[in-house]
Amino acid sequence: MYNSLSHKTKQFFSLIIKLSIVIGCGYFIYLKLVENEQLKFSVFYVNLKENNVFTLKNCSILIIYTTFNWFFEICKWQLLISFIHKYSFKKALIQSLASLTTSLITPNRIGEYGAKAMFYEKKQRNQILGLNLVGNFYQLLMTLVFGSIGFSYFIFQHKIRIDFYQNFKVILLLFFVLTILFFIAKQVNSINSLYKKTKAFTSKISIPLNLKVCLFSFLRFVTFSHQFYFLLLIFKIDISYSDALSAITSVYLIASVLPMLTLFDLILKGTIAVWVFSFFNIEPVIILSITSIMWILNFVLPAIIGSYFVLTFKSNFIK
Repeated sequence: MYNSLSHKTKQFFSLIIKLSIVIGCGYFIYLKLVENEQLKFSVFYVNLKENNVFTLKNCSILIIYTTFNWFFEICKWQLLISFIHKYSFKKALIQSLASLTTSLITPNRIGEYGAKAMFYEKKQRNQILGLNLVGNFYQLLMTLVFGSIGFSYFIFQHKIRIDFYQNFKVILLLFFVLTILFFIAKQVNSINSLYKKTKAFTSKISIPLNLKVCLFSFLRFVTFSHQFYFLLLIFKIDISYSDALSAITSVYLIASVLPMLTLFDLILKGTIAVWVFSFFNIEPVIILSITSIMWILNFVLPAIIGSYFVLTFKSNFIK
């Protein structure tokens, strides 16, 4: 009888946690769309309507971009977890979308690590954390590589002056702080042990697997970058392909090196995008509308689908 009560109690608390995640995610999305001080929803809606964003052709193409974006992400995760065992595309899809919903309001979506690990047995969770780290590393690498190229072109084209002396002082201070934190971390046995285990685990991943993950990360970066470019075309922005891509990759580069709560991710990207595209004399309301659409398509819609998988999640889903 005690065991039965204990089981029912666990089920009850599990349901409460899952409902809290889904309701919290929904409320967060509502705040960002309806209570967004940067871009009022009424202004956003009118702007979309005036530019005929809701045509069947435009909506279809945008959804195709979103589908491919997450298709590549899910394929990447399926490939990574194949290091442990062969899993179906469906299971990789469930894990990817459920973890997105769970991590939407965590700093830099760090909750994704824990969310994906919960799908696996305790003995496998350290491996899952390592694999997720590898996948995110390659995605960040694509942003840094192509973002650096795009930003260099952007600076050269617009002759942006950078106070290297002032930036050098900031970089030096940041390096000093990070060095201190690194040595402090080295003294903490648990962190040091985790670092060694992660390093030992990731070194076991084969080169062909690394290359395939890198390829999917590249395809995903190309997909959402060109989705942004397609939105510029929808809004009839007069900008060349090279200028557009340099600006888009610059936005993602700057946003990626500024750690911030996902709660402010839309605001952060919107602010950076407005500054970058101001060099092309593009109205802020158009750029804010585009970043909002990108957020809705690539985060809100998948998170809504992921909510179902969160609610139906069972701890013994994958053995």
